[in-house]
Amino acid sequence: MSATPILTVDAFTDAPFRGNPAAVCLLDGPRDDAWLRAVAAEMNLSETAFVRPEADSFRLRWFTPAVEIDLCGHATLASAHILWETGRVKEGEAIRFPTRSGVLTTKRNGAWIEMDFPAKPAETAAAAPGLLEALGVTAKYVGRTQFDYLIEVDAEATLRAVRPDFRALREVAARGVIVTARSDEAAFDFVSRFFAPASGIDEDPVTGSAHCSLAPYWASRLGKKALIGHQVSARGGVVRVEAGDGRVLLGGQAVTVWRGELAV
Repeated sequence: MSATPILTVDAFTDAPFRGNPAAVCLLDGPRDDAWLRAVAAEMNLSETAFVRPEADSFRLRWFTPAVEIDLCGHATLASAHILWETGRVKEGEAIRFPTRSGVLTTKRNGAWIEMDFPAKPAETAAAAPGLLEALGVTAKYVGRTQFDYLIEVDAEATLRAVRPDFRALREVAARGVIVTARSDEAAFDFVSRFFAPASGIDEDPVTGSAHCSLAPYWASRLGKKALIGHQVSARGGVVRVEAGDGRVLLGGQAVTVWRGELAV
């Protein structure tokens, strides 16, 4: 069996060692799920993307070290970046990714990569038992999206100070928890953090799929469709969003930091 290329990309950043690292594994054909899960566990990043050519598109799947997931923004961004960088797709061509969340389309816009994703708006909901206590916050808003809880807090300082009880948060029946607030900086419209211990990730550095919920949420509150989000994790990252009719345009940059191959 020939060696399989695998690369690490820092997504939603223009500088190495920031943003959210994703592994991108370039397959030449199908592999069984046990092998995919083992590779993702070996890479031990928040997500590993598996990409293989399929007719006029590239089949894309995402795995955390623990589970396969339905939607991932930063690993999609990383995959598109690698397909252009390695010449598997010509620089000016759009890329179509059939996924568990439908067909996702990516294109270049200068130094940025834009991704057309489904919107995942939140609906007002009661907080799950123990959720706010696990976060240690008082909520201005609690909502539930298809995947996550969405919680707005009163200020950026409150958001930055959150130190969750991850053991308690792991018991919440959701993929993860998005916590958000208005930004104190004029350069950004809103800030966020994302916690997903039930999916094997205590805190995700930058979460593209969470912005499928954050975009419609803040667009309705701020009265504009195009916004800039700053995910204020330790590594940090910037996501441009544009809320549309049932869709969200996510924009980010990416940097390749490691290239290698799987020998098995």
